[in-house]
This record gives sequence, C-alpha cells and structure tokens, in this order.
Amino acid sequence: MTAPVLIDGGTATELERAGVPVEAPLWSAAALLAEEPRRVLRSIHASFLGAGAHVVTANTFRCNARAAQAAGLDRAGAAWLVHAAIGVATAARMDVGTPAAIAGSMAPIEDCYRPDLVPPDDQLRAEHGWLAKELVRSGVDLVLIETMNARREASIALEAALAAGGRAWVSFVCGADARLLSGEPLAQTAGALAAEGAELVLVNCSGLAETEACLRELREACDGRIGAYPNLEDRSGPDLRRPLPVAVSPEGFADTLERWHEELDLAVLGGCCGTTPAHVAALAERLSPGDPLSRLPAAARS
Repeated sequence: MTAPVLIDGGTATELERAGVPVEAPLWSAAALLAEEPRRVLRSIHASFLGAGAHVVTANTFRCNARAAQAAGLDRAGAAWLVHAAIGVATAARMDVGTPAAIAGSMAPIEDCYRPDLVPPDDQLRAEHGWLAKELVRSGVDLVLIETMNARREASIALEAALAAGGRAWVSFVCGADARLLSGEPLAQTAGALAAEGAELVLVNCSGLAETEACLRELREACDGRIGAYPNLEDRSGPDLRRPLPVAVSPEGFADTLERWHEELDLAVLGGCCGTTPAHVAALAERLSPGDPLSRLPAAARS
C-alpha cells in the first residue's frame, strides 16, 4: 500500500488561536490585509509544513470576488488578495525548505453549509472562472475545490479550474448517510466529478464519524483515488465561542486516520477546522510516508 500524501490543517482556526480576527465577509482572508497578520499566517503555514504536510493550502478560501466586494474591494483588490495568499504560502515553503505543493483553495461562493444559497449557473461560471484564472496565474501547483455542498457548484468550479489550465481535487462537506448537504448521494456525485476530470475526490469539514461513513461509501462505489481531511472541532457544548475546543487528541486523530488508510487505501489525508500542527505531526510520524509526493499530479512535482 502506497503512503498517502498529507495535507495541512485548520489555517483559520490557527489564526483564531493566535488572536487574528476571522470575521465576515473575508473570514480568514482578512489576515492578508496587514503585515502582522500576514506574518502570523506565514508562520502557521510553516508550522504545518514543518510538522510533515506535503501540501500547504494557500489562504484563498474567501478570496472570491463576491466576498472581496462585500469588504469594499474592487476586482483588482480581490486579485491582490489571491496573489498575496499564494505569496505567503510560497514564502513559508521557502522558510521550511520543503518541496511541498501549494494548493489554491476554491470554496463555495456563498455559504459552505447552505446549499440553498448556491447562485445561478451563470454567476458560478463567471466567479469561479475568475478565481481559477487568478490561482493558476499565481502559480499554484493544484486547485483544491473544497467544502462543496452541492454537485452543481462543484462541477462548475471544476470546469473553471480545468479551463484555466489547472489540475484539480474536489472535496465535499457531507451530512448523514454519505450525502452532500444538498441531499445528493456522495458516491454518485464523486463518480461524476471524477469523469469530468477531478484527479481526486475527498471529504472535508465533516466530523470523524460522518467522514468515515462517506469514505466507506466512496470506496465501495469506486476504485479511484479518494481522501479526507475531517473537521476536529468539538461542537457539542453550549458555548460556541471561537476557537472551539478540539474533539480528539493528536494521537487519537492519528489512530483513526491510520486505520482508515489501512482499510480503505486513501491517497490523501489531513485535517480541516480544529486540526493543529501537532495533529499533522502525529499523523506523519505514524504513517512514515517516505516519498508520497509521487502520488501528486505531475505539475505539482515540477
């Protein structure tokens, strides 16, 4: 069994832990607007890379033109955010001296947890098309289309990434019964996206139990490359002030993901919200990944 590629963890929650405000409309992308938060962001990327991540996800999750406009930025300002985010991730990679790949994040245009808010197709094509071009122009190794809650938006984002000349992974946030938050079955959706050109299909930002159910459904339905980076936040308590506590220890996280890999042969593993560099380090130590970058797309290894 080939070792998995390890992706980084919860950049936004690490910013929160460091005291950097993460608020609407830019959320984590607001850290790009001033020198000191950018320095903190760079150190967070470096911490994940130093812990053993092979992919660092640039802080472009909320760098779409719609969020930028809501923050009072024009299209040029939005483009500056994208290139600044890639620049910070590139600087962190140089700090650590690693050959890690840089992924450009593409998120739902509206709300990750509200499939009912997905815009019409023409708006999706225009806005995802713009961001995909900026990500590829900035030199990312791959486009990570993540936390998608509906097949329609994921498909259009993938089309945009491929049209811009990028390579793309697509990741979904799911609820119960291995279904997208839209209610669409994950296995059927994943098969369609793989046929449309996604090099990997993943599950992210779902809890550990939900993620495992999704992975088992995916593996039963397809023999392609799949992966996961679950949400580790403990959302069970009455106090939801952020940052939320972490639901599982680094060792417990490594135990679970090691078992997933042994049972399901996963190509990519890591964590989403709440995942710290210590979690990634525990996973890296456990899996002894050797040279997993051979499993990345060719463009990401150049």
